Amino acid sequence: MKRIVSGLLVLALILTSTLATAHEGMWLPMLIKRLNYAEMQANGLNLTAEEIYDINNASIKDAIVSLGGFCTGEIISDEGLMLTNHHCGYDAIRTHSTVENDYLTDGFWAMTRDEERTNPGLTAAILVRMEDVTDEVLAAMTDDMTEAQRAAKAKEIGDALAAKATEGTVHNAYVRSFFHGNEYYLFVYNTYQDVRLVGAPPSSVGKYGGDTDNWMWPRHTGDFSMFRIYADADGNPSDVSADNVPLTPKHHLPVSLNGVKEGDFTMVFGFPGSTDRFLTSTGIEQAINLYNPTVVEIRDRKLAIMKKAMDADDAVRIALASNYAQTANYWKYFIGQTEQLKKNRVKAKKEAIEAKYMDWANADPSRVEYAGALDLLNEAYAATDLTVKGEVYLMEAGIRGASLPLFAWRLGRQLGALSTSEDLEADKAAVIEYAESHFAEYQPAVDRELASALWGIWMENVSQDQLPSIFAEVRDSMGGDINVLVNYIYDNSIYASPRNLKIWLETMDEEALKQDKGGQLATSFIMTYFGNQQGNAEVSEKMNKGYRLFTDGVRQAMPNKTFAPDANSTPRMTWGVVGSYDPQDAVHYDYVTTIEGVMQKEDPNNDEFIVPSKLKELYNAKDYGRYADENGDLVVNFISNNDITGGNSGSPVINGDGELIGTAFDGNWEAMSGDIFFEDQLQRCISVDIRYTLFIIDKYAGAGHLVDEMTLVEGKKKRKKRRK
Repeated sequence: MKRIVSGLLVLALILTSTLATAHEGMWLPMLIKRLNYAEMQANGLNLTAEEIYDINNASIKDAIVSLGGFCTGEIISDEGLMLTNHHCGYDAIRTHSTVENDYLTDGFWAMTRDEERTNPGLTAAILVRMEDVTDEVLAAMTDDMTEAQRAAKAKEIGDALAAKATEGTVHNAYVRSFFHGNEYYLFVYNTYQDVRLVGAPPSSVGKYGGDTDNWMWPRHTGDFSMFRIYADADGNPSDVSADNVPLTPKHHLPVSLNGVKEGDFTMVFGFPGSTDRFLTSTGIEQAINLYNPTVVEIRDRKLAIMKKAMDADDAVRIALASNYAQTANYWKYFIGQTEQLKKNRVKAKKEAIEAKYMDWANADPSRVEYAGALDLLNEAYAATDLTVKGEVYLMEAGIRGASLPLFAWRLGRQLGALSTSEDLEADKAAVIEYAESHFAEYQPAVDRELASALWGIWMENVSQDQLPSIFAEVRDSMGGDINVLVNYIYDNSIYASPRNLKIWLETMDEEALKQDKGGQLATSFIMTYFGNQQGNAEVSEKMNKGYRLFTDGVRQAMPNKTFAPDANSTPRMTWGVVGSYDPQDAVHYDYVTTIEGVMQKEDPNNDEFIVPSKLKELYNAKDYGRYADENGDLVVNFISNNDITGGNSGSPVINGDGELIGTAFDGNWEAMSGDIFFEDQLQRCISVDIRYTLFIIDKYAGAGHLVDEMTLVEGKKKRKKRRK
């Protein structure tokens, strides 16, 4: 009896802990068996480690896609059908939209393969294999190297390893640094260039709740879109071509209709973009007081200008939709991160880790270099405190503000090369193609207003010694009025209109190119950026060395903790369980939301909360088909305690049997400090329930042929797709 009771207690503790605490760590899939496989099994994983990651046989990794390098997708049929988020497909949807055929507003569904839309430039990369190459890289490092020299040597060796790994293949590869230069891994991919838009719900489904609900739970958002990957006849990556055929993947995810329950095992497999879990307390102070509020200040102004123009003109709305959405997403992110860094007392938590680190470093005279790491970092942050605001303005108001400067810099280099071109007509055609793609979404009136507003506050809020040189000209010869410069550029610059560019291409006057004020402005901005990099070399040396030593030392000082490396857009898997949480005293959040909440939030006077009439009809009739749960409700979203971040958008949420149960699309407000310090009591991953996705495809859009492609799982039986 004692043994039985003990076993029951252990089981109870496991189940209780999984619901109470989130599971930190974005793990490299090749290390799953070594790091946490047994714990995953104890919480409901029924797959072998090889079924998750295997380089010799089909495994889950073969169904996971890096979409364009900015999101994740998953393959859900043996004909290359791929699922991702609506916001990941947003720019592709926008590109195909017009005022007459507004797919952002109305949705898009390809009813035949011929109707699928190509997206030049959009790629889908699938991992072939990864390899630990730490020993090869670090063997070339010497103690007398600077951090810049170490980085250069690591790149040299990494490039050679990538070239060797892909020689004689169709693959591409790269080596990435982990743990701030303490480990290195090689990644080999097949990268497909022909990715076609298949389907997307209207924004009233895919973006339901808009900026108001972004980063919030409870959510009621059908954040999904669908693409198809095409390859050549041999299944290899190919440029967009009418001869290409749908990819036959090594593995595709079966789709479960069984839903989720509290405590169910979940695995998220994707390409998280960036975390900063080794950031020090001094770095947090800089983020709270300087970096984050400056980003928010600039984006506030940018969003207001774009929103006013978009509300006034549908063509402008479509053209700027993607830019606006991306700007708004991280505008709110930095508001939330600042709030939660304070509320969750993250600086104090970091100081406790640093105290433990210093105890370890000071315990052995051989660790003297480690003992100085925090001093290096504190000195670096003290120096950058003086410049961080100017650098944020340079990026947010200058290089990423109005679109003209970056366009002028890129196009200007192409124009400057025409005079020495060996194939002038071909190079001119490339110039025209690039310019046309820019001008297709360029809104000159909005861009001019952005330039005036953003460059104006830049001049007001940053000290003169940190401003681009062209602003001195404004101060000295234009009466300090930024609008004199703005109006001259937008009226006259080669880069300000297709007409001006066409006129220049007829003469190719090199002197006019040199004297062009738009080009001079772009050069001034970019040279300020490069100058900052070179001028801060000593600070960068301290920062990089400090973090390399500190990160290595923390791992040694806390030997009982297994650290996952920061996200860096390489493939990772995380695991957790479905579960509710209590964000504050007397508040409890359930683990699912239903279509009832969609209707409760409806506001026909607010474009963020409009409910399509067809969806209301289906709701009123309770016509949810086989996608309803056992109570007859239609679940929309659910939460689990998986560790995710940006880049995980579109990642599959997979159950213990390797079946797709949802698509991750967001984190929760209370844990927005989680990229810096993982909040194990609060961290939640918000996902679209796959049954809601299928309901929208089938019952709402009438695109059931896409569902028929999938391998559906009802109960424990897999229902194969219907063959035509």
